[in-house]
Amino acid sequence: MTDGAERARAYYRALDEADYDGLADLLAEGFVHDRPDRTIDGRDRFVAFMREERPQTDTDHQIEAVFAARGGVGERGADGDEDAAAGSVAVQGRLLAADGSAITGFVDVFRLSEAEIERIETYTD
Repeated sequence: MTDGAERARAYYRALDEADYDGLADLLAEGFVHDRPDRTIDGRDRFVAFMREERPQTDTDHQIEAVFAARGGVGERGADGDEDAAAGSVAVQGRLLAADGSAITGFVDVFRLSEAEIERIETYTD
């Protein structure tokens, strides 16, 4: 999986489908998730939190927009070289409960290496 937007979408699919092995495969070992209520350090700790500790697990991430940094993921830089793997992607969306009601709006900013998600900074409304 080389495209940053594709990796971001795969991240939400893994969460929504409770595919924790798939989630772990997307994340760097030193992954950090910086949220308004906490910072979670490490891939294994993050996956354990998502599997066992998050308040609601039956949710759906409705993606409204995906933005790639200019010259970053999936775009051509000023020198014409394509950097389709590393860079930053921002995703705007809504977290929905099982009944379809909105829990919160969010923007997640992904920092990506060539092969993995290194960091996500989450902003909520």
